[in-house]
Amino acid sequence: MHPRVTEFHCIMPLENIPSVMEHGILSHERVARLPHSSVAMSLIQERRDAKQVPGGLKLRQYANLYLHARNPMLYKLQGRFAELCVLRVAVEVCQLDGVVVADRNASSDYVRFLHPDQWRVLDFDAIYALDWRHPDDPAAFYRHKSQKCAEVLVPDRVEARFLTGACVAENATVDRLRSLGFALPVEVTPVLFFAR
Repeated sequence: MHPRVTEFHCIMPLENIPSVMEHGILSHERVARLPHSSVAMSLIQERRDAKQVPGGLKLRQYANLYLHARNPMLYKLQGRFAELCVLRVAVEVCQLDGVVVADRNASSDYVRFLHPDQWRVLDFDAIYALDWRHPDDPAAFYRHKSQKCAEVLVPDRVEARFLTGACVAENATVDRLRSLGFALPVEVTPVLFFAR
């Protein structure tokens, strides 16, 4: 994988942390069997429910991770940051059978689904850019917005052993995360959560 990719991210409501520590990060299909809180947007989820990875599973059968969580999805969750964390996931998850990389939001009409060895195709400058707005170019805006949500798709679940820590927006969230039994390193990273 590219040297810029040191971890993957999963935006997670804090109330799901005990379940994640027990069951891992689950696919949409698998988590539906458990009580949980979701940050998924219904319109996007409908698109994901209808999509199949060529030669692979239905999109809802993958646990999805972002290459970088400072993206349009997290941006839409402003106002809820005290209830959320970004889980950090080891890049070794790419070595599991059936893992697929999406070069943009996996529900996009223009997504390319890739084997992890094809990482060179990804536009890392776009994925890791702090801003995806292009006020004078609507086409560039929509393309970049989708690229910011590039994903790693893991069949069924990401086991908890691949978790390396979490990022939160503020110090108070660290205490809440600890109270839920999260013992891995926690970093307060306001910039990830769009603070200046």
